[in-house]
Amino acid sequence: NLCRRAQMALRMTISAAVVASSVALQTPVLPAQGSMRAVVQMNSIKEVGDMSLDPAVGNFRRLSDALKSADIERRLEEDAIRMREEAAQRAREERARKIALLRDIPDETRAGTVDEFMFKEGVKEILEKLDYDLIGLAPVKARVREIASLLVVDKMRLKLGLETSVPSLHMGFTGAPGTGKTTVALRMGQILQRMGYCRTGHVVVATRDDLVGQYVGHTAPKTKEMVKKAMGGILLVDEAYYLYNAANDRDYGQESIEILLNVMENNKEDLIVVLAGYKDKMDKFYSFIPGMASRIGNHIEFPDYQDDELVQIGKVMTRELEYDLGPGTEQALRAYLSKRKNMPFFANARTVRNAIDLARMGSAIRIFNEKMAPSSNGIVTEMELMTLMPADFPPVDDGLIGNKKQEPAPAYGAAPPAAPTYA
Repeated sequence: NLCRRAQMALRMTISAAVVASSVALQTPVLPAQGSMRAVVQMNSIKEVGDMSLDPAVGNFRRLSDALKSADIERRLEEDAIRMREEAAQRAREERARKIALLRDIPDETRAGTVDEFMFKEGVKEILEKLDYDLIGLAPVKARVREIASLLVVDKMRLKLGLETSVPSLHMGFTGAPGTGKTTVALRMGQILQRMGYCRTGHVVVATRDDLVGQYVGHTAPKTKEMVKKAMGGILLVDEAYYLYNAANDRDYGQESIEILLNVMENNKEDLIVVLAGYKDKMDKFYSFIPGMASRIGNHIEFPDYQDDELVQIGKVMTRELEYDLGPGTEQALRAYLSKRKNMPFFANARTVRNAIDLARMGSAIRIFNEKMAPSSNGIVTEMELMTLMPADFPPVDDGLIGNKKQEPAPAYGAAPPAAPTYA
């Protein structure tokens, strides 16, 4: 009886629950006004996994994007760790070398003469080559010799086991175009490489286009790539003042300058930065970026060449090209360069090179016309192929931009000028 009563009670409970659920399904309960939007949003979800209406959808991203960002961060961290380890390893090796040198050298050993060190390290040969390659520029050569003397004496101190430190070798070159800034940078790289102050001594020339990007996030990779290429040598930034634009606070060049400042301070033992440009513009650039001026330890000013020096440069160029100057050609070259100096776009040695190239072209045209004449036998001698004549130099204003004479504009209503006639 008890079991039968319990079964009856269970059936009645189940029946009541079924009736209540069926009534609830037939009469839906209207949501409150505040939760209507939530119900509509939940009903608009079409499929499982659709998070477009989730309030935290901004925190979601693809797994591939997350992995890519993590990979970039990991590589940056690995590069930073590797650079720190390499710097620490170089410091340990330098200290070990000094200790070994101090232990192995007897007390009576002399440091040696300056000439012995100059010859042994190859500095003397490089300075002689600099004198041969560059005409004039006495102040520049004197400054280069001063820097070389500092490095030689530092090496002599190192031989005796005295404490040495790498001096600030970052440089600033100021002067007009064509005054030999790149050539001096190449020779300085060779000197520093011979003396052991840089690993390779190569020179990487960069401008604003090589360092500054065109959009956000593009500048840092470009600048770091150029710095990476120049590691172990010299980074020559030509016309460095174009990196900073005072009229635009959002210019991307500021980011490149900050990277260069950081590299010049933290990697001065493995990279030498040389900033080149016009003196007035470089002085203004240093006034805007005082941190850059304080990191430049050697300022070298390149003066313009004089007329005699320009003629001597032209003679050196013709000799290297296996040409000879005919009678009166040197005077013609001097007259051409003296006039050209007072005209726009004068570029010192580059203008001399352009003048020699124009003379070579004029010589080729002259020989061709002479030998193609009916009265000529067409035979060309070796002397004719190697000799430049005064007539081979073009007029001084030939091919120059902005030097053509402007014809006065005709008056209103006047007849147009007559067309030229040809025979």
